Amino acid sequence: MFDITRTEDSKFTSWYYGTDRKLLGYVLALIFIGMMCVVSAGSVQALRKGWEWYFFLQKMLPFYVVGIGTLFVASMLNKKWVLTIAGANVAVCLLLLMWTVIHPVASHGSERWAVIGGIQLMPSDIMKPGLVIMTAWFLSKMKEKFGENIFLSPDAWRPNWLSWYTYLIPFCIVLLILFKQPDVGTTLLYLAVVGAMFFIAGLPNKILVPMIGSVVGLGFLAFLFHPHVHRRVLEFFKPLDPTTQVGYSVNAIRQGGLFGMGDEAFAKESLPDAHTDFIFAALCEDWGAILACGVLVLLLIIIRRLTVTAMSARDLFVFYAVGGTTALFATQICINLATTLGLMPPKGMTLPFISSGGSSFLGYCLLFGMVLAIVREDKWK
Repeated sequence: MFDITRTEDSKFTSWYYGTDRKLLGYVLALIFIGMMCVVSAGSVQALRKGWEWYFFLQKMLPFYVVGIGTLFVASMLNKKWVLTIAGANVAVCLLLLMWTVIHPVASHGSERWAVIGGIQLMPSDIMKPGLVIMTAWFLSKMKEKFGENIFLSPDAWRPNWLSWYTYLIPFCIVLLILFKQPDVGTTLLYLAVVGAMFFIAGLPNKILVPMIGSVVGLGFLAFLFHPHVHRRVLEFFKPLDPTTQVGYSVNAIRQGGLFGMGDEAFAKESLPDAHTDFIFAALCEDWGAILACGVLVLLLIIIRRLTVTAMSARDLFVFYAVGGTTALFATQICINLATTLGLMPPKGMTLPFISSGGSSFLGYCLLFGMVLAIVREDKWK
């Protein structure tokens, strides 16, 4: 083992000793597992389409390099830089979301993509770190200015540079664009995360209940006006069709057994999104239930680590930011696994750090890097 001597003039040793190295290690382990899953599941998809077996790994490689680099660099920042980057992240992604309305790029029946320099990106995925960090900053500043009762205080609702209007107007614009694309899954995810952050900030029940009702109403509107949502919901309440994506996914999990089928795995060959949305089913068939449960345990360890870190935060901003990260990470995992197991209609949601998907991977690397940075600074106050 390397013996790193800490000196006051060494930024690296300050970062090394101050960073939550356990959380960083867990995330790097998850990324490595994701690489192996992309090779396993992606090779089947690539060969089926007549491409080289390493096509999806090659496609993801630049994102792995940039994402891991972003994770480490972001973890070395201070709070001021984290807020600056988060604000820029929201501003740029909001412009890209507006661009998807003006110049939509369709894929899989949804116009949620933007092409930059020949690279296809999903702005709503890359915006997630900015959404969490800026929401945390906004809530902490509102508490400083208006006290604990920020949701019912009349002053907090008066038009000002810092009031509920400065947050809700751009947030509603984002939701409208996502709903139009349509990207109902991300719309509900954003609402769930922001709702969770409002809840830990003291959202009263008289507002919480109408908010939940609004989310239910939004889902009903999606059912009425988006044909693919209508179809998926109706299919969900029918007996499971073994020839659908969810049917193949459930069958792959069953066939994997305890120890997996390895090279004999074949159900994943029928899964169009085995390397993205349904990668956990491919993992179960290849590696078996025991190792798949090990991956779930690692995900739970990260969620627990984030929860404990949030509860021990000294700065209110750090508490909200880490709490929001926990809500985002855990909710997206639950949605992905529920879809994979046939417990809810498909939502097109990746499994963080594991699924093939450059935009989602970059977004989570940036988010976790910024969380490591603000937690390190909070620890040494």
